[in-house]
Amino acid sequence: MSAILLDGKQLSRELEAQCTERVQRLKEQGIIPGLAFILVGEDPASVVYVRSKNKACERCGIRSVTLRLPESISQEELEQELNKLAGDESIHGMLLQLPIPKHLDEAAAIACIPPEKDVDGFHQMNAGSLVIGTDGMRACSPLGIMDLLALSGVDPCGKHAVVIGRSAIVGKPAALLLLEANCTVTICHSKTENLASYTRQADILVSAVGKAGLITGDMVKPGAVVIDAGIARVEGKVTGDIERGSVEQVAGYLSPVPGGCGPMTIAELMVNTVSIAEKKAHV
Repeated sequence: MSAILLDGKQLSRELEAQCTERVQRLKEQGIIPGLAFILVGEDPASVVYVRSKNKACERCGIRSVTLRLPESISQEELEQELNKLAGDESIHGMLLQLPIPKHLDEAAAIACIPPEKDVDGFHQMNAGSLVIGTDGMRACSPLGIMDLLALSGVDPCGKHAVVIGRSAIVGKPAALLLLEANCTVTICHSKTENLASYTRQADILVSAVGKAGLITGDMVKPGAVVIDAGIARVEGKVTGDIERGSVEQVAGYLSPVPGGCGPMTIAELMVNTVSIAEKKAHV
């Protein structure tokens, strides 16, 4: 048995193609979706991520604006810049690239982004809407996980999903989206004892930790859908949480790293931006 790989690259291209068509329809009405990236400092990984997101905007026809701010910026100055963008009618979506320098208050900065422009779904109002099941922006990485799951053709209703990781960016919202899809959800984390006893029960296993080789084949239920949402580096190479060689022999479906959740996260960002523009235009 060898797992069927869930191709995030191909699916992301399909989502971007759909976005391109939607953007074209908006442009016919004189509306150009605008997405602003706020980059504080020169963190190398953040610079690369923002560059990749800008390229995706170009492919989809979305106007992108990158506001680069010095690492030494004060909290007050950062919030002033965010408030300016918040009031710019040509900007439909805003994204504060994380992490930001440690002297800055991340939560306070995100609170300056209007919930209706919060393409990342990190604003407390959007996070709360997910908890209570009302309309709101959803975090891009968890949305990508759900679309990869849909690609497997496995109906999540009634399945047991195990999510490893409890971050507000991936783990928690992914667990809530799976719950919304009628899964029975177990959340594991760094304090969980005997992790394998939980992972072996999972029909759907999502790992979002960032620890290379965390999940091995003997920890996976035969035929399970395994979504690797972790990012780690080993000897300069990008890898995920899943030890692919052994897991691939047990799982039914597997999203690889790279090529799985990464491109999906960026594609979902495009989808969120276009959706905001359409809502504003009453399309």
